[in-house]
Amino acid sequence: MPVIETRGLTKTYESGPETVHALVDVDFAVEAGEFVSIVGPSGSGKTTLLNMLGLLDEPTEGRLSIAGRDATALDERERTQTRKRFVGFVFQQFFLIPTLTARENVEIPRLLDRDGETPERAADLLRKFGLGNRLDHRPSELSGGQKQRVAIARSLVNEPRLVLADEPTGNLDRETSSDILAEFRRICDEGVAVIAVTHDELVEEYVDRTVEIVDGELTR
Repeated sequence: MPVIETRGLTKTYESGPETVHALVDVDFAVEAGEFVSIVGPSGSGKTTLLNMLGLLDEPTEGRLSIAGRDATALDERERTQTRKRFVGFVFQQFFLIPTLTARENVEIPRLLDRDGETPERAADLLRKFGLGNRLDHRPSELSGGQKQRVAIARSLVNEPRLVLADEPTGNLDRETSSDILAEFRRICDEGVAVIAVTHDELVEEYVDRTVEIVDGELTR
């Protein structure tokens, strides 16, 4: 069973007198432990698709399933709960809170759970990413690659089945990008599916497959 699957996923919206077809009849599925990249020109629908997969936006037509459950008709509360349970997010800009330590940034998705084990889970994840000596460092004291590792650790703190990454190497040099992509590869080897929207050709050396989206349609 795929971790996530779409059938006929379509998104349109009105821009003045014009109807914009952001996604057109998209069929797409990713299995557990699979690393998939989504490529395409700017404005082709990559980010729209990622937002749909992460339940941040709703389709105009079509069906989206997460872990075998139809997520298309969920209300806002159910969407939030499903997103928290199944999906982690990694962004190009890191979005770390500058006043918090690395460990505290990783803990954020679980703060409302009042789980006493959260600090140690956050620390364990950071140690896995080679940041055991940076637990109490703030983002200003970390390199770009270290910040991205913190962001990846944060995406995993709720033990998701799927990680969505939007241009995860966009702000990194080639050597650091290779290190980050190797971390994603390791995450997949542990059974988590990873979908990365990217313009970085280096990503294709690490993924299991690449799909391309042009004018809202999957072309490969």
